[in-house]
Amino acid sequence: MSAVPPTPTTGGPHHSEAVAVAAERRWAIIVGVIIALLVAMMVITGLQWAAMPPSRVETIDVKTVHIKGEFVESNLGTTMGTDGKVTVRLVAQQYSFEPQCIVVPAEIPVTFRGTSTDAIHGFVIGTTNANTMLIPGFVATFTTTLHKTGEHLMPCHEYCGTGHEAMWGRVQVLPPQEFLAKARGGERLSCVPR
Repeated sequence: MSAVPPTPTTGGPHHSEAVAVAAERRWAIIVGVIIALLVAMMVITGLQWAAMPPSRVETIDVKTVHIKGEFVESNLGTTMGTDGKVTVRLVAQQYSFEPQCIVVPAEIPVTFRGTSTDAIHGFVIGTTNANTMLIPGFVATFTTTLHKTGEHLMPCHEYCGTGHEAMWGRVQVLPPQEFLAKARGGERLSCVPR
């Protein structure tokens, strides 16, 4: 019996091997490109964060947070600057937020600035996207717009000790016109009864 030579349509042992080698080469190139893209993304992200660090790199002295600077008690709560920007300053400590109740406008961007004096605390407003950690010695800053008016719960979502489950605050979201009418006086807004 004589062996039938392979034809171009039937291939043969050498043709199958060449196809497998070509497929492996293509996949090796694809994997190499993916790895190179991932490394490039890590390098670019690292360089960007070095140029524009995240908010947690703003530091504060926890020993003097209540005595001087931005987070003294008279400076806490909601304020509207002359430029129309709304800023909320708050301090978390075992087992409370100061102020206990915050007033903010709906449909207007609000910048939250907060810190902690003693342990890591969490800050989340109900079912909104306002969510951050408050770490002693650092100032957490984020800006968000709240859309749903009414009262929202503000629990601590980081375990901070035996009284953690009782650490709650409230956020009252007012319609924009109502908020602006209250904020025109220039004083800090809070919904805590005096």
